[in-house]
Formats: sequence, structure tokens, C-alpha cells
Amino acid sequence: MQPLVLSSFSVVSSLGDGLDATLDALRTGKSGLAPCRFETVKLPTYVGEVRGLDDPANIQAAPCRNSRVARRALEQDGFARNVAVAREKYGSDRIGVFVGTSTSGILETELAYRQRNSANGRLPAAFDYAQSHNTFSVAGFVSEYLALDGPAVALSSACATTAKVFGTAARMIASGMCDAAIVGGADSLCLTTLYGFQSLNLLSTAPCRPFDRERDGISIGEGAGFALLEKPAEREVDDAVMLLGVGESNDAYHMSSPHPEGVGARLAMERALASAALAPKDIDYINLHGTATKPGDAAEDIAVTGLFGVETPCSSTKGQTGHTLGAAGIIEAIISGLSIRHGLMPGSPNTQNLDASLRGRYVVDSRPARIDRVMSNSFGFGGSNCSLILGRAA
Repeated sequence: MQPLVLSSFSVVSSLGDGLDATLDALRTGKSGLAPCRFETVKLPTYVGEVRGLDDPANIQAAPCRNSRVARRALEQDGFARNVAVAREKYGSDRIGVFVGTSTSGILETELAYRQRNSANGRLPAAFDYAQSHNTFSVAGFVSEYLALDGPAVALSSACATTAKVFGTAARMIASGMCDAAIVGGADSLCLTTLYGFQSLNLLSTAPCRPFDRERDGISIGEGAGFALLEKPAEREVDDAVMLLGVGESNDAYHMSSPHPEGVGARLAMERALASAALAPKDIDYINLHGTATKPGDAAEDIAVTGLFGVETPCSSTKGQTGHTLGAAGIIEAIISGLSIRHGLMPGSPNTQNLDASLRGRYVVDSRPARIDRVMSNSFGFGGSNCSLILGRAA
């Protein structure tokens, strides 16, 4: 594929607002996970909650929680301002919006059902499905907020969602449908997600511990991230981060469990390498999907070591942000970009005792390191897999 530059990006998660807060957390090993106090949820688990979303001013600006976390990310790091410059350059109809979500505004539907008319079952008049629960709501919100009129697409492919948007955007730019693209998305906490994962016995009662021998499940988080993708200039700035390759697959092994030998995961990684015309030895670090479930981590380890061997450093940052579900792909792509730009090998602060049965070279403590190319993995329910390769501008 033709490399594209991430000319601007922004992020919000439980680690804080913006790139500086995220980078500081990565360097210091800070985790955003805390005992769950969200809404009326009564579960013994930890979550990565974005603070302040329910403040009256934020609610007035965007009634839907999912739109509020998206808006918070759009306001960080000069992102909206940089998009405005691109809009002047290309035209509002030549910048596409390719974003994703898995939960969308489900919380607003949950709240509406509590308030429905007991006599006739009608939902409250203020409930706006199209601007909240509807999957396209985040794409519509982003397009409107950034004053863009180009192609707008919402993806929902479970936890691979906001990695796959990179592939969609790259294909649209290559086809001439647009000159630049906004990629990313948002996912927000809701009761359906928390109780749903609890019903599958997938929630940990402690902050999640990827690749730990005592790992027992995920910690759910929320957040949002966005990047502006453009064709590179003849000479990019020294700290430019490039999208070099995208690989997608679907193993369709099971509705919620990965193939035990990581067949689909390996295929996505192989396709990403082929897309970037790179070999496994060219990757300096792998940001793993690493959810901290027993079968998930084991399957990914088999896929990674089968393709890369046991020397390529890897880690999962979900012990810091929580598993942000549909937003995980973009948040972890941005973390990968920060790793390249600032020479940082992210660690895994909650991981205390590595599982000896897993063979990968797992990094527990963050450390400075020269990183030129990163593979970022995102694997979702139903076997939806996507691997991205990000790299330093040559």
C-alpha cells in the first residue's frame, strides 16, 4: 500500500486527556483502572473511566456519552485546528470520515428504558436514537463537529473496529474518493457491556494483568482517538509517524473465543507485513491485543511467536487503559505512534508474574528504546482481526 502520514492525532482515555498525559502514563507505568463506580453497576471489577463526562456543561454540549468522549478527543492537541487547515487545503468534501464504535450510545437507550411510560411503554420524547444508539451517530457527530462533507462511514467490527478504519480510509484515498481522511472512533461505558462480559465470566476482579500466569479476565475501559491521514509530503518532518501497512482477516472460529492456535491473528499479521513490503525482522515492537484472558493471550502468543520467533519485544497496554473495546485499535495505534516519536518501549504495569507457558519476549517495565516500526494488533469477537504497521518517516 502507499504509505500515509498521521499528520495529526489526539487521544482521550482513563489515563487522561491528550498526548502528553498518555505519554507520561506510559513512561511512569500509571494505570487508569479503578474499582467500578459507574452508574448503577454493582460488579466486583475495575474499569477505565474517563472523568468529567457527566458534568452538566459536557452533557449540554453533547447529550450522548459516546459523543462526549469523542468530542473530548477532538478538542485535544490542536486536532480540530489542524483539520481546519486541511479542510482549507483540500475542501470540506474531499476529506473522508472513517470512524468506528462497538457500544455507540447504548447507555442512552438504557436510560430511556428506565424512563419509559409504564402505561403504554413509550420511550421519553427526548430520546434520540439516531444521535445516540445508532452506530452511525459517531460518524455523523465527527463530520458535523469538523465541518466535513466528504464520505462518512461507521464501522463496527467488535474490538478490531478502529484498527480496521485505517484500511478503509487507505483504500478510499487510493481510489480517489477523497484526498485525506479522519480515522478513529469512540467507545463509552454502559451497563450492557459490563453485565454482558460478566455473563461470559470474562471480567477480572482486579486490574487486568495481560500475560500474567494469574490473569483472569479483562478490565473494561472507555475512550476515543482520532488521526488525520494524508499522503506524505516529499520530505516529512523528522518525527512524522506513517501508516505503512494494514492486514485484515476473519477466522470465524467462534462467536467470542479466538482460534486456539491464533490462525486468524497470524493471517492478519502476515497480510500487514505483505502490505508494507516488510519482513518480521523489520518490526521493532509489537503492541499486542493482550486482553488478559487465558485463551486470548495464549492464542496471540502462539500466532506471534510462530511468525516472529521469540526475540521481538511485545507488550499489551490494556493494563493501563483497560480494554476500550471498539476504541482499542485507535488508542493503541496512537500509543504505538508515541512509542516511535518518543523512543519508548511500553511496559505492562499490572503484570507481575509472567506466564512461563507463553514464549513471547514480553516487556513488563517501560524503557527508552529506538523504535522505527511497530505492529499494533486488534482482534475482536467473531474472529475479526486487524494488524497495523506504523513507522518512522524515512
